[in-house]
Order: sequence, then structure tokens, then C-alpha cells
Amino acid sequence: MAHDDVLRWLAAHAPDVPVIVPGASTATVAEAAAALGVEPGRIAKSLAMRVNGEVLLLVTRGDARLDNKKARESLGGKPRMLDAEETLAVTGHAVGGVCPFGLATDVPVWIDVSLQGFPTVFPAAGCRESSVEIAPQRMAALVARGWVDACVLPPV
Repeated sequence: MAHDDVLRWLAAHAPDVPVIVPGASTATVAEAAAALGVEPGRIAKSLAMRVNGEVLLLVTRGDARLDNKKARESLGGKPRMLDAEETLAVTGHAVGGVCPFGLATDVPVWIDVSLQGFPTVFPAAGCRESSVEIAPQRMAALVARGWVDACVLPPV
């Protein structure tokens, strides 16, 4: 159902954004990058967390790591990741298919600045076998409250 919710949401708000079903799992960053033929950084992973009692979704590049100090400064408190059951309840998407589109609740979405270096990125599309391709700035304009700097990139 989550995939259908995403498809309906995209049809209503961004009908030009392509949904990609590569015929392989996109549930992890590594699987998605391999299935889509892109570098792991271009996979936009969505992290469901709680900060100071408020649930939020942070979308960041696939190879970035949440930095506790930067996250506290940019999100206003220490983030605590939601478990799989709470993530599903809040987003309507199972882990591996979580994305900022077609959410089950009005959870605030923030986009990490780490995605700004790519012309397009590939978030999930509500299931573990699909993605969309979208410019980070367009994704932010469609779903986000704004940009944050909460992550660190891997060493080069």
C-alpha cells in the first residue's frame, strides 16, 4: 500500500517525477546503488527519528553518517532513531522503502545539505523495490521544512 500512496502523492504533486522499478531490491543503500547503477552517495536515505519528543524525517545522502554534534545543533536536540514498527506507523512506509512522499502522518521533513552536490538523487518510493529520481532542490521544495547540516561525509 505504501508504494501506491507514493504513486498517488506523486501523481497529485509531481507527476513529472519518474518512478523507477529496477527489478532488484533497493532496500539498502548498497542494493539501491547497484540496482540503479549510481554511486551510493546519490541514494537519498530517509531516517525517521525523534528529537526532543518530536518525530521527524531526515533525508540525507546514502554514504553520509549522522553526526551527533551537527545533528544536535541543526535539529535542536539529540536524535534518537525510531524502530521499524514506529517508523512504519509514522511514515506508512516499511524500513527499506521509507521516503518523504506519501507519508501517513504530517511528519516534518528536513533535507541534509549533503545532497546538494548532486544534480539528481534517488530516494525510495514507498517499497523495497522502487525509487524515484529527483533534483534535491525540487525534493526540498515539495516536501521539506528546510535544509540542515546534520551529517558527515565518508573520508575520500
